Amino acid sequence: MIHLLHQFQAYGQQWPAETDVPHFIELLAQAHHAFVRESREAHFTGSAWLVSADGERVLLTHHRKLGRWLQLGGHADGDTDLARVALREAEEESGLDGLSVEPQPFDMDRHRIPARGEEPEHWHYDVRFVVRAGANEQFQVSEESHALAWRSIRDIADDAASDESLRRMARKWLMRG
Repeated sequence: MIHLLHQFQAYGQQWPAETDVPHFIELLAQAHHAFVRESREAHFTGSAWLVSADGERVLLTHHRKLGRWLQLGGHADGDTDLARVALREAEEESGLDGLSVEPQPFDMDRHRIPARGEEPEHWHYDVRFVVRAGANEQFQVSEESHALAWRSIRDIADDAASDESLRRMARKWLMRG
């Protein structure tokens, strides 16, 4: 987990205006417990900024449980390699093959998940990675989504109605050139 600590520290240096990084480092101190969903207060998740082969579009899910358009991703389920979690979730939720993941965090976002059934409200510490699509962009909708759609990254960056974290990731992507 020292590898993640170094990644979080490097991310904090690159994006000093993002104030959640110390919270991620603090949760990391809980060791393996922070990577399982049974940790009711807070746990890590891994997400994919799944970019099309041409770099112009991102694949979003209309999330079944949350009812919003978001990036693909999910629980670590004990896996401390969050880049691998992001890649696995992208493959499972999109049905795409030939995906590749960049090993450094692209974005970090801490957000509350509302209570549902017996699951109490809790924090997701979401570490997002760039996942690149290969030649095949024909996705399949999984049971976790109402729908999937390729969206223009420029359109997301300019859309005030889009989720703030999606707009932030779109702006970061566009700054990469």
